[in-house]
Amino acid sequence: MDRPAVESSGPAHRSSAPPLTERQRERRRRILRATARLACRGGFEAVQMREVAESSQVALGTLYRYFPSKVHLLVATMQDQLERLHGTLRKSPPTGETAGDRVAQTLMRAFGALQREPRLAEAMARALTFADRSVSPEVDQVSRQTTAIVLDAMGGLENPTPEQLSAVRVVEHTWLSTLITWLAGRTSLAQVRVDIETVCRLIDLTEAEAEAGTTEAGTARAGTAQVGTAQAGTAEAAQAEARAAETP
Repeated sequence: MDRPAVESSGPAHRSSAPPLTERQRERRRRILRATARLACRGGFEAVQMREVAESSQVALGTLYRYFPSKVHLLVATMQDQLERLHGTLRKSPPTGETAGDRVAQTLMRAFGALQREPRLAEAMARALTFADRSVSPEVDQVSRQTTAIVLDAMGGLENPTPEQLSAVRVVEHTWLSTLITWLAGRTSLAQVRVDIETVCRLIDLTEAEAEAGTTEAGTARAGTAQVGTAQAGTAEAAQAEARAAETP
């Protein structure tokens, strides 16, 4: 199948646009809801720009100003779906014993949500695989939203280490890869679960390393403080001896 054309004025131009007004945000929400409905019914091929414009009651030219192509549109729809899912997950957080367990539970719940609408999931996944540099802002939003979901499942880390962020990226890539292979019928749901649970062990490894690093840093600070106190005591003793020697 031919790769769909992706027309765009470029990420730098679009990223410099001013913030949307409330009216524009509502229009954008209508567009994304219409896109999701069309994709649920007919998958990637059913999402045509003219049909999206008619369904969302916006002019075709207006639609293109928001989203230069159906790839931009479907990737933005994925970010919107993940944002909605994130809200649901926050109301009912995972209960696993370890951070890795909680992340695995969360990603399997996300997988289940996409599984209920396989045509929509297939359309969004295909858009991600077709995305080129012009779609970078939308792809980055999907990545940031997925990262936020994973970090929340880990316990709401505010300052994750570089190693933890690297593990999160690997987990995200594996989750997306398993989604694509499952949609293509090349793997079973049971294997998806095994792959997700396996890669999420990285989360526990990096968390243990972060905790060990914190302990070592605390020990080092305590040792430095003890050395400083000893040095100060030695200096004071030397000064006292000097004063005693000077006394007739």
